[in-house]
Amino acid sequence: MPFLEELLTPLAIALNLPLDALIFVTLVLLGFCGHYGIFRIVRRLTQAADRTETQWDDVILYAIFPPIQWVMWVVIALLSLSLFSALDGIREALLRLSDTALLLLFGWLAHRLSRGIEEELLGEHRGVLESSDRATISAVARLSRIVLWVVAGIMILQSLGVSVSGLLAFGGVGGIAVGFAARDMLANFLGGLSIFLDRPFAVGDWIRSPDREIEGTVEDVGWRVTRIRTFDQRPLYVPNSVFSTVALENPSRMLNRRIYETIGIRYDDAAAMEQIVAEVGAMLRAHDDIDKGKTLMVNFVSFGASSLDFFIYCFTSTTDWATYHGVKQDVLLKILAIIDKQGAEVAFPTRTVLLNPPEPDPGSAS
Repeated sequence: MPFLEELLTPLAIALNLPLDALIFVTLVLLGFCGHYGIFRIVRRLTQAADRTETQWDDVILYAIFPPIQWVMWVVIALLSLSLFSALDGIREALLRLSDTALLLLFGWLAHRLSRGIEEELLGEHRGVLESSDRATISAVARLSRIVLWVVAGIMILQSLGVSVSGLLAFGGVGGIAVGFAARDMLANFLGGLSIFLDRPFAVGDWIRSPDREIEGTVEDVGWRVTRIRTFDQRPLYVPNSVFSTVALENPSRMLNRRIYETIGIRYDDAAAMEQIVAEVGAMLRAHDDIDKGKTLMVNFVSFGASSLDFFIYCFTSTTDWATYHGVKQDVLLKILAIIDKQGAEVAFPTRTVLLNPPEPDPGSAS
């Protein structure tokens, strides 16, 4: 710091103070001024960013503050270490710790940047994303942060004088023992990784397993367990390794919901069957909430024990559970109206018993 020494030497002589102490005090004062200055600058930049249409400037400002303030203090600490010759014995260790602190701060900054990018891509202002897209964004963000801290950890160990090559060699041998000891944890971790990569479901999806008693809404997908909120509002914690061994349904990703019903009319109304089937088919094809691009069938299908049966097979445009039932109710009520219009009735189980009349007694005739 030749500049500070040249600048402060006359003042140190005038005040009869050690030059090193005066430079140290000056650095600390500059640090406080810089800390406040960075705060003011970032605050003004944030206010300006709020007036812009893009959100990426907000993400960058979120990432660099407050790590940049701590980077400044670490730099000041590094400069201060060279002032005191009495600290030569511990200076090397302190310099190494300072390098480690810088690595941690830059890792923190990159972590915050990754977090900000993830939140921006998943923000509500970007509209509704497919659950598979949300899973991809979350997976890439989490994996990037893991890789970031693994690399930062190796660099920190290297800065502390630890032989990274020896550590990696030890890890190859010790990894086998660790794998046996923590096989369940590793299985859950790999299961979580497969969820992020294969994207069978994401947070907010309704999932169910025909193999297990697993059904509910996904609340969180962690690296060890997935938290599911069942329909009776109880939390269900499922190890991620389970999802690699069971069949899984994801109703949230349905394109349509199906209406499949069989309806019977009386045998006495057989003459009206053809007209009923034709009108029900026309009603479904004209219904605003029925998807005309999917299979739509209305046919007389069987002679039942107590009824003549026809079936309807179609798909609604909505996948929302409550809306679907409203559409289905409307369709069934219109079918009842069509049957009534044709003078027919919906059949119900009946039984006809034929009794032979008793034969007259020949003796009673006389």
